[in-house]
Amino acid sequence: MKLKGNILIVDDDDLILLSAQLLLEQHFTTVKKINNPNQITEAFKEHSFDVVLLDMNFRQGETTGAEGLKWLKKIIEISPDTHVILMTAYGEVDIAVEAMKSGAIDFIIKPWQNDKLIITIKNALELSNKEKRVKQLESREKMISSTIDHQFGEMIGSSQAMKDIQKLITKVAPTDADVLILGENGTGKEVAARAIHKNSARANEVFITVDLGTIPESLFESELFGHKKGAFTDAREDRIGRFEAATGGTIFLDEIGNLPANLQTKLLTVLQRRQITKVGSNVPKEIDVRVICATNLNLKKAVEEGKFREDLYYRINTVELHLPSLKDRISDIDELIHHFLKKYERKYHKSVFTLEDAAIQELKKHHWPGNVRELQHAVERAAILAEGSKLTARDFGFLQNKNQEINEFDNYDLENIEAWAIQKAIKKHNGNISHASKELGLSRGAMYRRMEKYNL
Repeated sequence: MKLKGNILIVDDDDLILLSAQLLLEQHFTTVKKINNPNQITEAFKEHSFDVVLLDMNFRQGETTGAEGLKWLKKIIEISPDTHVILMTAYGEVDIAVEAMKSGAIDFIIKPWQNDKLIITIKNALELSNKEKRVKQLESREKMISSTIDHQFGEMIGSSQAMKDIQKLITKVAPTDADVLILGENGTGKEVAARAIHKNSARANEVFITVDLGTIPESLFESELFGHKKGAFTDAREDRIGRFEAATGGTIFLDEIGNLPANLQTKLLTVLQRRQITKVGSNVPKEIDVRVICATNLNLKKAVEEGKFREDLYYRINTVELHLPSLKDRISDIDELIHHFLKKYERKYHKSVFTLEDAAIQELKKHHWPGNVRELQHAVERAAILAEGSKLTARDFGFLQNKNQEINEFDNYDLENIEAWAIQKAIKKHNGNISHASKELGLSRGAMYRRMEKYNL
């Protein structure tokens, strides 16, 4: 079985190139060769290489190794993660040892012994993979540290709508197909994405989530594809992007419908080629990720209106998953409420809660524009503020005023005005929180905090 690795051979002797290629192709998945070192830069633009087998001299009668040293430094400059093995004649060993001080990992004496060459390249490849794995793990740890304590829920519900969703997830999860999850805000798109990941062959690998709606356009490529040190003013060190961090696992691209047209093009290129190129680099890097996207927008309509690329739309929706709104699965409210109550009993060290039937009936009558997320916040607030262990409709204050709209401002209280403005914006945008928060000049996170504060 061939070892996975990209090998480049650089030598001006075509016979040596052919001999090395025929030998190495028996052991490694990808072997390229060039007979002119001036082609090195172009070769790295087309492929990323784990190991380069580099001759020390490229001109007849030349034995100083100066050209080899020059191109060694060039390769390290182009791709610092690539390991270089030098090829040298017996009498040039001292030069090869000097070259190793400049960054080469090893050297082979020509004519080489086949077994010795294979072992040397395998060792370099193994070291390269270990170094990449360490960098990847370090970056993953940084990316997920902020959410390490965050508890994501399960797919809760026994309604026919939820049974259909769970059945579809069971079918699509093992396939590794790209999935587009559609649904209103708060319906549980990330929960569904995690369920797909959990039931896939990548379950033991990382799940990286990206909220595309919160990434500034100027930082898009750096955040998703990574950057090299010095690529821009604040690039003080090399950094891998979200796609590279997710290699082997799943990347969840939330709010993809809000992506500007020029960024849609860049994302499409990456998804088509399964390669990323870091900002400040010309070297493409292969990625192995499963892509799950989500949006609350009607992407098909956006395509028809020219707001979303048709080719990107078909690239990301091998399978479409439509999550129902809470008002379309009212029968699940009992189950959801009891699930959330148990969660907040543990979290806030409360006694076991019970809920009056009258309160449940009132909760079922509510419109729930914020869907399951709104219900969860309502249950959490009730659990925190409840005087006793039996919850009534009074513990859900918004039920008493659900048909009232704030439209008068006694003493011009700023909180009343803010609540009114938020309520109006949500209504204007038909419950689309992203659009409402944008009109109000708020981030989505700030918007949700205020909605919770005013029980909206």
